[in-house]
Amino acid sequence: MKTLHCADAGFDCAAVIHAETDEEILTQAAEHAKTVHGLSVTPELAEQIKGLIKEEK
Repeated sequence: MKTLHCADAGFDCAAVIHAETDEEILTQAAEHAKTVHGLSVTPELAEQIKGLIKEEK
């Protein structure tokens, strides 16, 4: 299972996204960024976010 903490991307946000693949995380993160933070995820931002995804043990 992989996780992404929104706060790791620099937001004052407690959201945590869980998914099986990086692609699923990025899809959910893009929707979260749009609906909660009013942002569109650019390819550059997606690459930065990809680096913040962690593997849960």
